[in-house]
Parts: sequence; structure tokens; C-alpha cells
Amino acid sequence: MTTAFSGSQDNRFEKTTFSILVAVSFCHLLNDTMQSLLASLYPLLKENYQLDFVQIGLLTLTFQVTASLLQPLVGIVTDRWPMPFSLPAAMASTFCGLLLLAYAHSFPVLLLGASVIGLGSAIFHPESSRVARVASGGRHGLAQSLFQVGGNAGSAIGPLLAAFIVLPFGQSSVAWFSAIAMVGMIVLGRVGAWYAGQRRLMANRPAPSRQLPLPGKRVMWALLVLVLLTATKNVYMASISSYFTFYVIERFGLSVRDAQLMLFLFLGAAAAGTFLGGPIGDRFGPRFVIWLSILGVIPFALMLPYANLFWTGVLCVVIGLVFASAFSAIVVFAQELVPGRVGLVAGVFFGFAFGAGGLGAAALGVFADAHGIEFVYRMCSYLPLLGLFTVLLPKIPRH
Repeated sequence: MTTAFSGSQDNRFEKTTFSILVAVSFCHLLNDTMQSLLASLYPLLKENYQLDFVQIGLLTLTFQVTASLLQPLVGIVTDRWPMPFSLPAAMASTFCGLLLLAYAHSFPVLLLGASVIGLGSAIFHPESSRVARVASGGRHGLAQSLFQVGGNAGSAIGPLLAAFIVLPFGQSSVAWFSAIAMVGMIVLGRVGAWYAGQRRLMANRPAPSRQLPLPGKRVMWALLVLVLLTATKNVYMASISSYFTFYVIERFGLSVRDAQLMLFLFLGAAAAGTFLGGPIGDRFGPRFVIWLSILGVIPFALMLPYANLFWTGVLCVVIGLVFASAFSAIVVFAQELVPGRVGLVAGVFFGFAFGAGGLGAAALGVFADAHGIEFVYRMCSYLPLLGLFTVLLPKIPRH
């Protein structure tokens, strides 16, 4: 009996690891589906509460800055004291935020609902990213891509749910999606139990090395470049996720439903790009993927504000596919620069992604009110040029 178990142990471990990666990705899908409902609700909320673009930007800012300020703190704490069962607690916070959004009767309550959803994001991302790395079996790019593609797929599904459910049935129908949070809590409870078991198995092993692969100053400069690339990418992505529906409605006269479908094209392409970036990074290195993504998106971003409706659809798909592939590579590259700090790196980069997007959305709202939504897209088309700072990223020695 012992011999039979030993012979199948590796296979059982590989199967369990893959199932955990899928479970975490699935819960990331659920989490970001619920969170993306906020941005998908903007046209409805703008009409119901007579909001201007500055207030729309403040909603995005409240959600994303709440997440960004807390995520690094959560990452630092969980690096020192891992908390496997914080994951279902994160989903519970998102559950409460949905109910607040569904039954809000004033703009301050909308802000409160956005902040509670942001709190759930702050707790979920660092620890779930750590679980994905533990379950990766050394294929860190694939694990991060699979984890992140769940989130991007969830972000893409949100506009469809808004178009076919929330818009026809009204704001209170957002409460129906709290059932998704219940499913997520159950699945994450099982993931937390698996991770707690892994922690017990690794208790007697030596702690992972935290020796930097490069001199400290070079690591710091590289991290600053990665932060700049993350900010550039997410401000540009926020310009589309927050205002793209208004842009195509104003410029091409689309209905709200058709505008949501255009947003789905972009977010769906971003989900596909996120998945492709990881395996390519495992094969050629994350630095190669960052270069490919940043340089590849520049001409398409510059063309977008001047395209007709057909080519706007084509270009938003290409931009989403190419630009989104960089983020998993950025996270893996940062984790290699600062080994042993998985939670901190995930918290900083996921958190900074939300924060930069939120600040960008708020600033773009001011420009949209003052100069029009088309001016915003002409201005944002130059943002990807900042990605040329990728040339400053060092090569990490391979051991």
C-alpha cells in the first residue's frame, strides 16, 4: 500500500497544483466580474444621480485608491504572517459592496460601496497571487498569467452583465450578483485549506533566500522603471475601461448597449493578451515580453483617436491583446528582482495598478468635462511612448 501511494504521489501533487491554479483563477474571475460592474454601471449611475465626469472619476478613484493604498500593507503583513483564510473574507467584503451599490440612494453611499469593494480587492490580490506562485511548480509566468486572465475575463464579463441584466432590470439588480460572491467564498475556503496544508508541509524547510540578484541601486532603479510602466499601462487602460462607452456614444452615436459590447471587445482581448504573456515569458523571459508589449502597442494607440467605427473596434482589440500581455511579465520580473517578497511585490504592483488607474481616471474626468471626451483620447494616445523607458531594465542573471 505504501509503495502504491509513493508511485502516484507526484501525479497527485501535479493534479492538485493545477486544480488550485484553476480555482484561484476562477475566483479572480468572480472577484473582478463583480468589481467591473461598478465601471459598467457608470452610464446608468450618471443618468440616475445626474453625475458629471468628475464624479464618475471620483467613483473610480475611491475604488482604486482604496485598493492601492491597502494592498502593499496587506502584502507586507502576509509575507510575515500568511493568512490563507483571508481570501474568503475578501470575497465577503465585495459581497457587502455590491449590496451598497444596489440600494444606494445618494452619491456618498455610492462612494462607500466603491470603497468596500476596493477593500475586498486589497485583501484578495496579494494573498491569491502568493497561492498561485506556490501552486506554480516553478512555472511562474504561466501561473501569474492564468491567475490574471481570470481577473481580465471577469472584467470583460462585467459589461455584458450590465448590458443584458443591469440596464434592463435597473440598479437594484446588482444585488443578484451577490450570489456569485457566495460561490467565491466557498471555493476560496477550500483553497485556503489547501494553502494551510502546504504551509504545514513547508514548515521544516529552509526559508527562501532573499539575496538580491543585482546590486541594491540597480534593483531600485529597475523597480522604479517597472512602476512607471505599470502607471503608464493602467492610466491608459483606465481611459478605456472608464470612458470608452461615453467616447463611442458621443463620437459614433451608438446606443448604451452597443457601447457596452464595444467595451467587451477591448476587455476580452485584454484577457487573452494577459494569458499569452505568461507562457511567452517563461520561454523567452519577462523582459522580452515587456519590450514586445510596450513597443507593439505604440502605433495602434496613436491611430485610435482618428479611426472610424470599424477600425476603432479592430484597434481596441489589438491594443487590449498587446498591452495587457505586459502585466504578468512585470509582476514576475519584480518578484525575481526582490526574491522572497511575493506578497509585497504583488501588493505594490496590483495596488499601484489600481491606484494609477484611479488617479488617471479622476484626472481624465476633469479634462473630459473641460475639453470633451475626444480630447482625452487624443491626449492618452501618447501615453504608451513612456514605455520606451523599458530600455533601462537590466538583465537578471540566471542561476
